[in-house]
Amino acid sequence: MFQVGDKVSVLDDDIDGVVVSIKNQEVTIETSDGFLLTFHTNELIKTGNSAAIDFNFSKAKVISEKEVPKPNYSNKEKKSKKEVPVPDFDLHIEKLVKNYKAMSNYDILTIQTETAKKYIDFAIRNRIPKIVLIHGVGDGVLKSEINFMLGRYDGVTFQDANYQKYGLGATEVYFKQNK
Repeated sequence: MFQVGDKVSVLDDDIDGVVVSIKNQEVTIETSDGFLLTFHTNELIKTGNSAAIDFNFSKAKVISEKEVPKPNYSNKEKKSKKEVPVPDFDLHIEKLVKNYKAMSNYDILTIQTETAKKYIDFAIRNRIPKIVLIHGVGDGVLKSEINFMLGRYDGVTFQDANYQKYGLGATEVYFKQNK
């Protein structure tokens, strides 16, 4: 089927080369980059102007059959060039402190709410119009505390963040700025 000197292509990879040796069902080829690679005979096809090709299909056809068409998604929303990405702040305890295993739930919740307050005050001071606080899903204790805290601020509104990006574990906070 194959002979030394035949030009071949690998079916599952974009590798071309010349047959260097054949041993049983194993064919060693030298790639165009000079590497010696060994393949099973059913992984190769002859290419070039060889009249001895006894396949009724081409490598391009095999590759096109193996490829899964990618969905054609296009973003219909046009983004302004001035649009600034929204900062998001992760309040998961493992992101805030190194050793939290020995901490009580009260201590963990206190650190998370104080950190959230720090981020909210930072956004107000720096006139950031919107932030996202990532609190996770859990039992909803941290989310309730954050919502209670946000309700005490004037000029602050909040809602669940984008579900596709954050799932149910984030709150989007808007700050009404006085000009």
